[in-house]
Amino acid sequence: MPKYYHSLLIAASLLLSLCSIQAQTTLRLGPDAPLRKLQIAEMAVTNLYVDSVDEEKLVEDAIRGMLEKLDPHSSYMTAKETRQANEPLQGNFEGIGVQFNMVEDTLLVIQPVTDGPSERVGIQAGDRIVRVNDTIIAGVNMPKEEIMRRLRGAKGTKVHMDIVRRGIADTLQFTVVRDKIPVHTIDAAYMVRPGIGYIRIGSFGANTHEEFTERLKELKRKGMKSLVLDLQENGGGYLHSAVEIANEFLERGDLIVYTEGRQAQRREYRAEGGGLFSRGKVVVLVDSYTASAAEIVSGAIQDQDRGRVVGRRTFGKGLVQRPIDLPDGSMIRLTISHYYTPSGRCIQKPYEKGKQKDYAEDILHRLKSGELMSADSVHFVDSLKYYTLKQHRVVYGGGGIMPDEFVPLDTTRYTRFHRELAAKSIVINANLHYVDQYRKSLHKQYPNFDDFRQHFDIPQQLIDDIFAEGEKQNIRPKDEAERQQTLPQLRLQLKALIARDLWSMDEYYSIINETNATMLKALELL
Repeated sequence: MPKYYHSLLIAASLLLSLCSIQAQTTLRLGPDAPLRKLQIAEMAVTNLYVDSVDEEKLVEDAIRGMLEKLDPHSSYMTAKETRQANEPLQGNFEGIGVQFNMVEDTLLVIQPVTDGPSERVGIQAGDRIVRVNDTIIAGVNMPKEEIMRRLRGAKGTKVHMDIVRRGIADTLQFTVVRDKIPVHTIDAAYMVRPGIGYIRIGSFGANTHEEFTERLKELKRKGMKSLVLDLQENGGGYLHSAVEIANEFLERGDLIVYTEGRQAQRREYRAEGGGLFSRGKVVVLVDSYTASAAEIVSGAIQDQDRGRVVGRRTFGKGLVQRPIDLPDGSMIRLTISHYYTPSGRCIQKPYEKGKQKDYAEDILHRLKSGELMSADSVHFVDSLKYYTLKQHRVVYGGGGIMPDEFVPLDTTRYTRFHRELAAKSIVINANLHYVDQYRKSLHKQYPNFDDFRQHFDIPQQLIDDIFAEGEKQNIRPKDEAERQQTLPQLRLQLKALIARDLWSMDEYYSIINETNATMLKALELL
């Protein structure tokens, strides 16, 4: 096909995509229209430029160039990037169903997914996958992404694997029939104290509401009367999922959020009633990385005086993107409106168009300004003052959700020495080796988590091994005081990681949260 006609087809496809959007404006399509100007420029470069050009990349760069001059969240994604971005939120992917990590260039199974295709054929935690079909994947420096590509595949297809198992001399062969593997967005749910439950939502995906209600019912059966809802580091997700979660706490007719934009009319989302936890105390945990859909939930609970928000001011991502699918599977995410909390606060923090770097470094600016250390560092003007809808408490707009109870960031919790050990994967690798070696004996000695939590102590040899590996990589404490200061949090982190690998993330957070200042403040309020 001549390039001229190919260019026309690209323009026509884009035009059809635009026309499919229910816009409230009229596209200019005459000879002097900007779209025509862009089309001529693209055709001129493609057909007349002195050197050959990649036409697909040329078009992509033009789209990116347009979007970069807008707000920080309007973006373009290739077909591959679109698939990768959507997968964690869509609730499942197709594969063999194992959680794994790479240890010494070998895939180590951390846990097979419960009732997943790998568990059904007998693959166990601690197994090492060394060959996939006819390809050796161990000891060949194969990128993790390439290994994942080989393990994943369409539901119903088969994959043959060679596995090395501790204590067995021969290599084991397994054939796994790939299946749908659920992607869970609830990180953890457990009873923190008698009568007090805890649920941590990692993101808001297609199945989050279903997962949430299952875990909520489970905790209520265990006697939960009050709930800690942990949205720390939750970057958001689907709007409808956030609305469904908020509905579980609110009364029928309560406003949850509304959206409004230049061309997008105001649209309100209200609670339908009949929520599973419309009574009982609620505390929501937030931090500077709580964003978007997570801010909708925390803002609704705060504005409706349904519970208290604890932590630090949230990220401030209150722009609504509409996905525009392009013919090749790529996508434009175009901002069309703002999110507003029930009291009328705009969640979006201020930004300057085209200055994405400044926007991305906002958290660093907050740290330098002292905002993360003290609530007094945040100064609000009267024009940003709003009132909650039932108790008429003062809350402030201006970007993000300011908590009712501020908890300063503890920059001394992890020493510089500890952070460097973790950054070089020395801590996680030592943990994986330890669990791999002692998994059976640990399960035998500690048949349940309560025994483990009460009686297990990190062996000194494990600490010595970590420090020795740090020494090899020139990571050392500056003095004995830093070494001693590192030990309590290092031991706690290791114990939580071991619990995770022996049981699940519920047990990990059950241990790690016991020294989390935001969590402790929530328990104090409850």
